[in-house]
Amino acid sequence: MNLQYEVISEEKIECCRDLCNELMAFQKSKAQIKPELFNSMNFDTRMVPSIKSALHNYIVVVKDMDKNEEAVAYVYSNISPKEAYSNDFATFFDLSSVKGKNVGCLSQFYIKEGYRQYGIGSKLFNMSMEWLNTFDDIEDYFIYVSNGNENALEFYKRKGFTVSHDILEGFITVLRSNKQLQDKKAV
Repeated sequence: MNLQYEVISEEKIECCRDLCNELMAFQKSKAQIKPELFNSMNFDTRMVPSIKSALHNYIVVVKDMDKNEEAVAYVYSNISPKEAYSNDFATFFDLSSVKGKNVGCLSQFYIKEGYRQYGIGSKLFNMSMEWLNTFDDIEDYFIYVSNGNENALEFYKRKGFTVSHDILEGFITVLRSNKQLQDKKAV
């Protein structure tokens, strides 16, 4: 398997459209609580607005070079004002529990079926955490896992994140870590 990991600029996010839409369909297929909430979630309603509202964005696309550079996985992480996580949809965490004014978030993560179990997830996770750790003023990191996606939940726990709480009656599990814990994991 000849895979290329490419950090892309915000101007090139269109190459993530199909993967993002597959992620939303995958999450809906796994959901046991309110799967209908995914009906309006897609690249245009999730990824594009998130990128526009973030202070800093980090997007890595994995391409299969043996299949015409087909995009087979991606990760999207960002640095955003903590207030961005309190909106009409939900309040994702207690804003007063975050010391700084901004948070780091591993926002979207998807690997196509057939490409899982090859270490792609760990590499993308590590690349994202390394990027997030470059921001000295960020202490808190969050990941939001849709209900029913037990594999993702266990993956992030193995990587040092802990379950903080659920929101929207269990629709999303909030995982949290902080800079000190991630720095220790990196050693």
